[in-house]
Amino acid sequence: MTSVSVPVIVRDPEILGGTPCFRGTRVPFQNLLDYIEAGDSLEEFLRQFPTVTREMAVEALEAAKQSLLTKIG
Repeated sequence: MTSVSVPVIVRDPEILGGTPCFRGTRVPFQNLLDYIEAGDSLEEFLRQFPTVTREMAVEALEAAKQSLLTKIG
């Protein structure tokens, strides 16, 4: 049996016009990047957006890291 990974970041034209958001929320992934860029902690982001779990945020950052490493690799 093969495990199918469900992406944590999704695009749905019905949610924020297709902006990449955390699955099951209306929180754009860009918000997390903006918080980090501004020097805010992951904890502060999670306090401001309680519908996003720590696991979701870490998984999204890991996926972004892998994508970037693949692109520049």
